[in-house]
Amino acid sequence: MTESWQYQVRIRLAPDYAHLARQDPAHEKLAPLNALLIRHDTQMKCQYDAFADYVAQAERDGIEHYPLYRWTRETIENPAKKAKYLEAFTLHVHGDEVYDEALANALEADLRSLASDAIIDIRKLDTNPANNPQPPSYKDSRG
Repeated sequence: MTESWQYQVRIRLAPDYAHLARQDPAHEKLAPLNALLIRHDTQMKCQYDAFADYVAQAERDGIEHYPLYRWTRETIENPAKKAKYLEAFTLHVHGDEVYDEALANALEADLRSLASDAIIDIRKLDTNPANNPQPPSYKDSRG
């Protein structure tokens, strides 16, 4: 029996475009990318913002319930990693973080055909744990 994995597409934007995507997502320089995202019912989420949201939620709810709290907090507080994740965006299709391979393939193909100065890198990932680094385990996740 073959496993059925889910997929996710991530992009990295050039610094100026990443800043616009976070601060002024409707800016005309992003129009070609935005039109493509609309066609695919896709929203972008900056990975830095997602990490910061996770840390804030953990601190509101109690960090003992968030096993990746310490790693995530260390990541967003590290200037080099912060710079990297400010340019990285996860694409959510139909509101979902992971989706069927056909949706991921179509989105990836259209992004590649866009050939925009904005997009530096496009990656399609799957949910197979063998293909993804596993998060660190901390004996004490309270930070």
